[in-house]
Amino acid sequence: MRRNLPKLAIILLAALALDGCATLRKDFAKHPSTALPPQHDTPSTRYVHREVSRHGDLSGFRLLTFSTNALMSRVVLADHAKHTLDLQYYIFADDDTGRLVAQRLLAAADRGVRVRLLLDDINVGDEIDMLDALDAHPNIEVRLFNPFGTQARSGLAKAAQFVLDGSRLNHRMHNKSFIVDNSVAVIGGRNIGDDYFDAGQNTHFRDLDLIAIGPVVRQASQAFDTYWNCDAAYPVKAYSGKHAGPADLARLREQLAQHARKFAQSDYAQATLDQLPHGPSGDRPGKWFWGHAVLVADQPAKIDADGDDPQLRIGPDIKAMMDGAKHDVRLISPYFIPGDDGTAFLTGIAARGVRVQVLTNSLASTDEPAVHAGYSRYRLPLLRGGVELYELRPQPGAKQPATDAGKSSGVSLHAKAIVVDSHETFIGSMNMDERSKLLNTEMGIIVDNAPLAKAVEQFFDSATAPTRAWRVMLDPTKPRQHAPLVWRGMDDGKMVTLTSDPDATAGRKVEVGLIKLLPVENLL
Repeated sequence: MRRNLPKLAIILLAALALDGCATLRKDFAKHPSTALPPQHDTPSTRYVHREVSRHGDLSGFRLLTFSTNALMSRVVLADHAKHTLDLQYYIFADDDTGRLVAQRLLAAADRGVRVRLLLDDINVGDEIDMLDALDAHPNIEVRLFNPFGTQARSGLAKAAQFVLDGSRLNHRMHNKSFIVDNSVAVIGGRNIGDDYFDAGQNTHFRDLDLIAIGPVVRQASQAFDTYWNCDAAYPVKAYSGKHAGPADLARLREQLAQHARKFAQSDYAQATLDQLPHGPSGDRPGKWFWGHAVLVADQPAKIDADGDDPQLRIGPDIKAMMDGAKHDVRLISPYFIPGDDGTAFLTGIAARGVRVQVLTNSLASTDEPAVHAGYSRYRLPLLRGGVELYELRPQPGAKQPATDAGKSSGVSLHAKAIVVDSHETFIGSMNMDERSKLLNTEMGIIVDNAPLAKAVEQFFDSATAPTRAWRVMLDPTKPRQHAPLVWRGMDDGKMVTLTSDPDATAGRKVEVGLIKLLPVENLL
């Protein structure tokens, strides 16, 4: 095999050359910029300022559980921006909702708003043309985090670069934030794309975001600036070759305007207006959850660290939060691979008499079967150690792809949240797995507020109802240390007990079984 490596490298380089020759210029000049001080010169910012000034050093929050409200809140906030819009995302899709958000960003830039858009490069494909054209606007700058060495966007080209530079490219920016005028921020689990706002055809993610006002917003802006100005963030124009100009931007503006008009006439948009005529967003009067809060974010240097450096990541903050539990921990993680250390940690909490409940995806609902293969190894030790497991069920009647990664049976869990003792809450981008711990950068907000914690608990309780989730248990008819797994849930008004992963196709079960034979857990 070693004798063939030079030949393989030549083939891969040839594939890159055929796919596109624009290469990343490491010496490309980029200019640092920072968040602007908030100004209280619009109805929205004056309202926020009044609310915040009444609550001292507390921050205010609204919980976005409905996908439609999560989308329209972003649209409304962008429309009311006057000075700055700072967006940081793992995915910004070139689809209906992605183009809607892009159109509102462009409209804001036309009003004079400074727009900074920082995206992880791993999922940028056909979107590159839209991003390049947006960057042609004098008020918009687009940067890519840890980008590929060439601008070739085909699957073959990316695979080739992974073979040649996988140790670098396997580290990704998973952060998600939407900051408006340094006064309001949306932080949570949603990317920008149809799947995250119930507008897609195949996958409908169930997710959580927080709209935030108060001191925590400035913390979010500081975290954004750290990433924006770090060595791993490159301007989209750092690639050699021709880039979009004013004519390309004009064409994009017209395309986005036509798309926005079409979207406004869609059944989705009409249903959103009918259901949420007074939905919460950062500019509307109404109730806020007020509490002490801290924004936690990995340092971008995490992607360059040799081994694990806890000072660069948020894991210790999350661990300390859960360590303090006295009564109850509820953990929501769509991609849940606790590993030996995480399993020992959770069962250790349970051994103290704390009730530990975990909600994750079932094999049928997950969009990543490989992750389920890693998770499934730990179900028995978790259950034997007193941890309660719930697995989200797929949407009734949805047809499951047998092996397609990235797809699920209709409804799939994507929210990442932790509630401790019905008081302290974490909501953000971090899964409980080795990838989030060591490979990706992550962020989120920890809030001390009982009503907010109760609202997230209601989300948990609704999602874990017997009609919506399977309770994974040790077979109560067998001795505990030798009992196999069973799944309990409700079908047609009756409680049922099953003895293998429910609703999953035979093909998907075979796929997971094969993946479990591979030593890839630290990559999942």
